[in-house]
Amino acid sequence: MVENSIPRKRKLGLAASCALLSGFLPVFGTALPHKPSYEEMAQSPESAKQMPNSSADPAFTEARRLSQQGKFDEAIGQLEALAAKQPNLERLSHELGIVYYKKGDYLKAVASFKRALEEEPGDSEAIQLMGLSYYLAGRPSEAIAPLEKVQTWYPSANVDASYILGICYMQTKDYPNSRKAFAKMFAVPSDSAASYLFTARMMLRFDFDVVAEEYAKKAVELDPKLPLVHSLLGEIYLFKSRIPEATEQFQKELELNPGDAAVYYKLADAYTRAQKYEDAEKLLQRSIWLDATSTGPYILIGKVLEKKGEFALAVRALQRALAMDPNNPIPHHLLGLAYRELGRAEDAERELKLSEQLQNRTEAKP
Repeated sequence: MVENSIPRKRKLGLAASCALLSGFLPVFGTALPHKPSYEEMAQSPESAKQMPNSSADPAFTEARRLSQQGKFDEAIGQLEALAAKQPNLERLSHELGIVYYKKGDYLKAVASFKRALEEEPGDSEAIQLMGLSYYLAGRPSEAIAPLEKVQTWYPSANVDASYILGICYMQTKDYPNSRKAFAKMFAVPSDSAASYLFTARMMLRFDFDVVAEEYAKKAVELDPKLPLVHSLLGEIYLFKSRIPEATEQFQKELELNPGDAAVYYKLADAYTRAQKYEDAEKLLQRSIWLDATSTGPYILIGKVLEKKGEFALAVRALQRALAMDPNNPIPHHLLGLAYRELGRAEDAERELKLSEQLQNRTEAKP
């Protein structure tokens, strides 16, 4: 796809974790299910069962206020001052653990939650957050045991523990249990074609492309008419630059699912790589007719039009993409090339420079 023109980084540490937890990975255009905010959870009937028992304790009010403002060190100081005055204060270790978790100091959070569990072995929230802290500290094997005990979502976690448990199994190469965790998350049988499809998608996100291909093929074997399974297999082949196989899978997906704009876009990407620009342009037009809100088809059609020498039309398509996503370096770069071909040197220099700045800014982010 167009996004692949920028080298794909293999970051499976905290930065990649946070990017995935936020719910969007642009390389393959998929999103995770919406996670309710703290306020939404607080208003739900289920949240009353999940909120910690100390939620109304006035002793922690000031520390919570500071934590909500992002003043984590001050909140920790407040709690430590409380500990000096009231060393036996109930759930103090629990509160400290939550602040350390929010601060991103995950190993200190683990230590606090361990103390909290010594004081209250049934503290389910502490068990879950300890597991998540292990994961975010880059220790997935240690995260599994506590996450297996408690998979209920707590508002202080900001993520679904079932999802993280599935990732931990994956990173420790326990693929069957990873599949079971994702199957549970999506409420499908663990041995179903859908469970293999979901797991393959997650594996591809984390660059487990060999196992992702195996699982996608298993999904096809179990249900060759399952929507999106051929599309996923096509993405895997496209990722590996196996263009004829990718093309075949996308064509099969269109036979089953002719109303999916994304499949036209992906097949057009395969045709572009095979230098079949006329075919790619037709498919991209169909993708845009079905969904005019996605930037990917506009960027790719701009690239295709440039390859065909239709630079004025390419400019229009790329300008439309930038109207929707002005901070994307790729359309700025392509627009700069188109302007250069049209003899608009000043415009070309501006766009190419802006593209470089945006790309450097993206790479500089942790």
